Amino acid sequence: MAAALALAGCGGSDSGESGPELSVGAAYMPQPVSDSMAAGFLVVTNKGGDGDRLTSVTSDVAGEVTLHTTSGQAMSEADGLDVPAGGRLVLESGGDHLMFEKLKRRPKEGDRVSLELHFTKSGPIDVEMPVKSATYRPAASTKSHH
Repeated sequence: MAAALALAGCGGSDSGESGPELSVGAAYMPQPVSDSMAAGFLVVTNKGGDGDRLTSVTSDVAGEVTLHTTSGQAMSEADGLDVPAGGRLVLESGGDHLMFEKLKRRPKEGDRVSLELHFTKSGPIDVEMPVKSATYRPAASTKSHH
């Protein structure tokens, strides 16, 4: 099945494949415990026939937003995170996530932080990220059960 899908993506514009169709949900920032850094989490869903890649994020609240991947206990900065065709990029606590660095102000619970996601193919997506308590955990329903 996967091989057939991969081949379909090479057919050019006559194959009827759509480009990436991205939407963002489940965004939140735990109230930062430091004055300089905060983490951010969200889910990018791609309903399109093409994969895309999150390449950078900008925010009014931070001098810099970096993408991080987590493997085991090690966290490393990434230059981009893939959003698979017909799939999701899940940024969650303990997994891949955003780091807001050089904070211009310290977001408090109940605030909203504006950010803009930049992709390889799709246009930028503006996201309003609510600030939750430092111990907030999203409902388990956001996890995929495959």
